[in-house]
Amino acid sequence: MTSGRAEYIWIDGAIPTAKVRSKTKIVEAGEEMPIWGFDGSSTNQADGSNSDCVLRPVMTKPDPVRKGSNDLLVMTEVLDTHLEPHVSNTRAACAAAAAKYADHEMIFGIEQEYTFFKGVRPLGFPDSGYPPPQGGYYCGVGDDEVHGRDVVEAHLEKCMAAGLKIDGINAEVMPGQWEFQIGPLPALEVADQLWLARWLLYRVAEDFGVNATLYPKPARGDWNGAGAHTNFSTKEMRDDYQACVDAAEALSRRHKLHIANYGHAIEERLTGLHETCSYTEFRYGVSDRGASVRIPWQVHRDQKGYIEDRRPNANMDPYVVTRLIMETVCGGYTE
Repeated sequence: MTSGRAEYIWIDGAIPTAKVRSKTKIVEAGEEMPIWGFDGSSTNQADGSNSDCVLRPVMTKPDPVRKGSNDLLVMTEVLDTHLEPHVSNTRAACAAAAAKYADHEMIFGIEQEYTFFKGVRPLGFPDSGYPPPQGGYYCGVGDDEVHGRDVVEAHLEKCMAAGLKIDGINAEVMPGQWEFQIGPLPALEVADQLWLARWLLYRVAEDFGVNATLYPKPARGDWNGAGAHTNFSTKEMRDDYQACVDAAEALSRRHKLHIANYGHAIEERLTGLHETCSYTEFRYGVSDRGASVRIPWQVHRDQKGYIEDRRPNANMDPYVVTRLIMETVCGGYTE
């Protein structure tokens, strides 16, 4: 039989923001991906006296980096040696919520912003001082305004070749800052695919000598932060505008809980400036990019559709964010 390379990818236990890890296993073509182990003491998921953790495959895609016909990307979840979800495994709770609220047929689209760095400076920043103020960089064109397009295009190609549901890319408001979108997909699929797309982003950037960060405020001062705006709808919302309003109202009632779980250093980004609402308040509105939750203008016009939660950080965990939205919107919370 012909062998292939399977890149096992998992989420570690780093605090305050989990990191993505991977290692390679040689497998026989066509075989079911087996569970595998790793040293949890090196990933903040175990101590040295009892260090074994288990990787269970949950999604397999063609590997667009190695490109061999039998090479694969294998998204996994972390288990303990009793084959129960590890304490760092946020996917298991998301899966439970998705099953509980399956009748609502919720789907998500996530806008992942990120920033390229070259050394200690954002890509496109001069060695000292700052570039011209933001304004021309968003969806810009030209070498004076766009930095890292070659990396972005390579990442897009890899995501498409892997079969991910990537919907688009665009340059963002700060030099070296970009965005890609994953979805619309159900909660588990959008979260699995977002983690794979993040892994591909880091891996592709290696080949260009730059690194990508999801930190929510990568440059101090008068620069936009980096978020992961999360669009979603239930089947009710796709048919009825009032359900969209009800979803926004439900989110208002658990604002503090969501903010506490929407990514480290969220207070640095959600200041009330730079197209954000302060993390200390909640509001929603039609076409309002300074709100916590935006109702798109065409949704208001059509009286049905979806809404956008603008609070999640770029460094958020999509398993946590989608779970919380499902629980809050579908769970009937009235407190």
